Amino acid sequence: MKPRAIVLTDGNLDNMNAKTAHGLIRGTDRFEIVGVIDPPQAGKDAGTVLDGKPRNIPIFADVQTALQNLPTVDTCIVGVATVGGMFPGNMLAVVKECIEAGLHIVNGLHDFLNDRPEMLALAQKRQVTLTDVRRPKAKKDLHFWTGEIFKVKAPIIAVLGMDCAMGKRTTCRMIRQALEQKGTKAQMIYTGQTGWMQGGQYGFIFDSTLNDFISGELEYAIVSCYRETGAEVILLEGQSALRNPSGPAGSEFLVSGNAKYTVLVHAPKRQYYDNIPEWGKIPPVESEIALANMYGSQVIALALNTQDCTREEAFAYQKEYSEKLQIPILLPIEEGVEAVVEVIRQLLRQN
Repeated sequence: MKPRAIVLTDGNLDNMNAKTAHGLIRGTDRFEIVGVIDPPQAGKDAGTVLDGKPRNIPIFADVQTALQNLPTVDTCIVGVATVGGMFPGNMLAVVKECIEAGLHIVNGLHDFLNDRPEMLALAQKRQVTLTDVRRPKAKKDLHFWTGEIFKVKAPIIAVLGMDCAMGKRTTCRMIRQALEQKGTKAQMIYTGQTGWMQGGQYGFIFDSTLNDFISGELEYAIVSCYRETGAEVILLEGQSALRNPSGPAGSEFLVSGNAKYTVLVHAPKRQYYDNIPEWGKIPPVESEIALANMYGSQVIALALNTQDCTREEAFAYQKEYSEKLQIPILLPIEEGVEAVVEVIRQLLRQN
């Protein structure tokens, strides 16, 4: 039986700060999500708030109301991903309330609960666990890059974004699921806390790993996955963006991870990195594709994050980029990812 969990979103369910919660609402193999705590959205269905698709996950105004109305809950998940990874506002008080109620806590922030004596003492008293997903591995458990990646014969496809919080993980997961439905053995390498929470079996936490070992941990995850599962296709969940100044990432996936193919994720209405003008303008899609090509990776599809777009605008952007780029343009939320699945299956037939 999967642990039955509620998710804390600190009033952010309707924005990208709750992207961890969004991933869990869309699906997880590690937990059963039975409720969300988000006062502004109380009384609604979490799926409806997320993307208009009811998922029978009720939203409550507070923890006590949730526990009174849900038959069984044993876990609480911190469902926000804040800038800097620190607990926001009064969220620690809510976490403390959950511990006092006898719930195990799963925390994906950099702000570790096990480093807070009061929280640790309370958890021991209530006999519950505090899981800090982003706690770095011990140095003895880290891997350095070896070149074993070149023995992997399955196509490796990176799902990279033009910026943070673009939907890379969601797109990656959808492609894996769609390939599996077609009978293709596909695996996904998670690289963030949400991927682990969703039940990922192979991967590592990118932003909790010493820089010297990022390439090695990526290679180890890919090689282990390939050897143990016989995957026909391996998908890599990207992090940040190649040129986001707050965390430039992506070259590791293309070079150290030997990803010869890329699915790029772009939000047409987002102009600046992290929506902060001082951080600089997001470059044109064409230049990002050219940059990926310079790293030796072919962009085989563009996925559109249609945040702030009307449905009509979303399909207009799809048409515009399709004519411009001559590659499949995906609308993952509106249409799914079938177009790139056929491209990938064609690659397999060619190999």
